[in-house]
Amino acid sequence: MRRGTFLAPLLLLPWVGPAKAEPPLELPPIDLIRVQKAARTMELWSDGRPVHVIAHIQLGDEPSGPKRFEGDERTPEGRYEVDWGNPRSAYHLSLHISYPNAQDRAYAQARGRSAGGMIMIHGQPNALPVGRVPGDWTDGCIAVSNAEIEALYESVPDGTPIEINP
Repeated sequence: MRRGTFLAPLLLLPWVGPAKAEPPLELPPIDLIRVQKAARTMELWSDGRPVHVIAHIQLGDEPSGPKRFEGDERTPEGRYEVDWGNPRSAYHLSLHISYPNAQDRAYAQARGRSAGGMIMIHGQPNALPVGRVPGDWTDGCIAVSNAEIEALYESVPDGTPIEINP
């Protein structure tokens, strides 16, 4: 599990303006993430049972269909793993998804293309002081609120399976 404190940015919130900080999200250790793209939800599982649902996830600019090629703006579909975290992300923390797998690479290579990569679960852009970017806006990643990525960053260990469904 990742450990760290992210309270320093919260101490600055009284000077940001009228927007209120999200309450911290407390999660047990997560051992499965199941994403439902069409429903825009992320189900978090611990010990074989669902423990929390994150609603209103944000996807790539072209959310329908599986990711096939670099630059297609789609979020992958299939079974992957969260394999590492980045505390110095251009977004408020990020967790890397192991896309592309061998099948994804083979599909793209057979068509003379790159499958792409660097698909993450991440928070909002660091330049955004509060709130969320509206709509689907990523290049194929899964975006959540900053409070949600903080909780995920702490409770999702490397190697956690993630199922991304249409």
